[in-house]
Amino acid sequence: MTEQALQILTRAARDKAQRAITALLVSCATVTAFDPARDYTLTELEPYDAMSSRFIRAVEMALRFMRTLERLEFAEQSDSVRDLLHRMEKLGMVSETGLWLMMRDMRNRIVHDYLPGEIKVMYDNIIGVYSAELEAFSQRIATRII
Repeated sequence: MTEQALQILTRAARDKAQRAITALLVSCATVTAFDPARDYTLTELEPYDAMSSRFIRAVEMALRFMRTLERLEFAEQSDSVRDLLHRMEKLGMVSETGLWLMMRDMRNRIVHDYLPGEIKVMYDNIIGVYSAELEAFSQRIATRII
């Protein structure tokens, strides 16, 4: 693949990641704190489900962008997500590898059923530290010249 073609793919991946992160931030801004003691109706759970789906998509799109950026910058792909994230941390794209590994783990765990108290912790993390990191990531990649 030529460098020009890889640049085009990287810009497209960046745009998709930014759109996915923006959608997540809209969801985070509209949901209220989850109450584990409350018995929500399916309709009342819709905003939380949308936020969860958008979080999964935002993390996926961010990782796809990182993979294309890695190929552009290093002409190779890491063997693991951890190695990829270490590279992105060195480039200043992510704040902490460990945080992104936790976000990826959360992405994997969302599809399973949990007790309401555990769900609250997941939603609080998405609304708080995870969305803040994704927003910062989006700002970082917006200024990246590709």
